[in-house]
Amino acid sequence: MEQLKIGDVTITWLNGGVTHLDGGAMFGVVPKPLWSKKYPCNDNNQIELRTDPLLVQVDGKNVLIESGIGNGKLTDKQKRNFGVTEESNIEQSLGQLGLTTNDIDIVLMTHMHFDHACGLTKWEGERLVSAFPRAQIVTSQLEWNEMRQPNIRSRNTYWKENWEAVVDQVVTFEKEIEVASGIKMVHTGGHSEGHSLVLIESGGETLIHLADLLPTHAHQNILWVMAYDDYPMTSIFEKQKWISYAIEQQAWFTFYHDTYYRALKWGESGEIITSLQRNR
Repeated sequence: MEQLKIGDVTITWLNGGVTHLDGGAMFGVVPKPLWSKKYPCNDNNQIELRTDPLLVQVDGKNVLIESGIGNGKLTDKQKRNFGVTEESNIEQSLGQLGLTTNDIDIVLMTHMHFDHACGLTKWEGERLVSAFPRAQIVTSQLEWNEMRQPNIRSRNTYWKENWEAVVDQVVTFEKEIEVASGIKMVHTGGHSEGHSLVLIESGGETLIHLADLLPTHAHQNILWVMAYDDYPMTSIFEKQKWISYAIEQQAWFTFYHDTYYRALKWGESGEIITSLQRNR
């Protein structure tokens, strides 16, 4: 497992599973000859996308960013449609660190789409139960509202199976919230109305997790947004704001979906100046 130190904070990527989604959908109106040079696709025009949660450890707290694709949550048809070739193995990943799911104190959900939220619950016999029974689950109030009452477009990704069993654990916020020392969630909108980012500051260093505003390193161009984005112009404005801020701060960018990079820093000219690559 890859790790990154930010001041007093340790980040470890867990095994949350892998999907293969349509490259055209992931890059929206960007022509394939452009995006495929930066992020290759298979013969079905699908690109490999991880769903690997980030374990953030600071001041004795274990904070998870996202929850993975889950295990046993998808039908065979869904696995086929979403190109799922590997499901989550969070418990094994935590075990390698001497932890269990009971040791997770907080789960930060940047948004609640199925590929981020399926790992929140698991099957126990014939019923779904919380996968992290002691944790607070933090998401924006807007996201939580839509999760429970999705519209005609979003009901395909907001599933009751991912929230009904954890309803008593959810903590919501409006604009921003500090969940632990130096760890903050900030509402952005864009990908979904309630989408948020995670900002970590420790020891004079900064890390920004833009979640699905920046799903992969290949989405660096502020105009390269997904067809999955509900509010693409908001995504563009928020990317412009936060990528510029992060580069000024010489901050690390971290990824949940990228199959090549776990984290990187970009220079003022957009070049990668340092990176943590995923072991493949």
